[in-house]
Amino acid sequence: MSEMKERKDYTKGPLCLSGRGVTRIFGSGAKANTAVDHVDFDFHEGEFVSIVGESGSGKTTLSKMLLGLLNVSEGEILFQGKPRDISTRAKRNEYWKGIQAIFQDPFASYNIFHKIDAVLLDCINMRGGKNLPYEKKVEMMTEACSFVNLKFAELTNKYPFELSGGQMQRLMIARIFLLKPKILLADEPTSMVDACSRATILDMLLNLRDETGMTIIFITHDIGLAYYISDTVYIMEHGKFVEYGKADEVILNPKAPYTKRLISDVPKIHEEWDLSTVDLSDDQY
Repeated sequence: MSEMKERKDYTKGPLCLSGRGVTRIFGSGAKANTAVDHVDFDFHEGEFVSIVGESGSGKTTLSKMLLGLLNVSEGEILFQGKPRDISTRAKRNEYWKGIQAIFQDPFASYNIFHKIDAVLLDCINMRGGKNLPYEKKVEMMTEACSFVNLKFAELTNKYPFELSGGQMQRLMIARIFLLKPKILLADEPTSMVDACSRATILDMLLNLRDETGMTIIFITHDIGLAYYISDTVYIMEHGKFVEYGKADEVILNPKAPYTKRLISDVPKIHEEWDLSTVDLSDDQY
């Protein structure tokens, strides 16, 4: 990875996505399960935000609500300062022009019947470029691929599944480069690629933010990655934000016990690993 990025204070800038009392309850009555429990948040234009938590903390459920893929049980989400309205298909499609996502599994992110050309052309069409000359579209697709260190000439007429996992994730970033949404939600986008590809993808996300000024919401269980890449960090436990603030404040001076445990669980190369909290009994495997 490159050197630690310079952190800026985006909290005085315009808000792009906010939430007040956002809650998601699955089931009802005695079987009700509160996956996200009355959370508040403010994400600003150009800000790189990480939401950090272990499996089951509620971070992926929250990300689906932010995308409009799950309804909010209670509370309200505001987009650019106004209550979000995704009550119809047309309104939801309009909202999706402003917010896009990169998901954890690159192999499940593509229609297996669509070639790479079609994937990228769809993005150009969504941005109003349907009537552009084909030569101009090829120029745009070439530029997008070049941004993520891919060569469009080598990808044309191929299917996404013919690429490696890292290449597929980079192609997803090329899509975002063409779409230029106001918000990108990246849900564990590096968890299924090797360490070298992980570093490359993170740096590409930072470059994408710097190039377009979009807000990036990074969903992760890895507090080390969150510290490397974020301006602001939210720590999520059992559906609640137990701590949030500037990355340096949260990671270097944690206050919540859960944050301290997440940090202590990060292996240190030059220290003996503490496995006292790990159950190593045979019936766990």
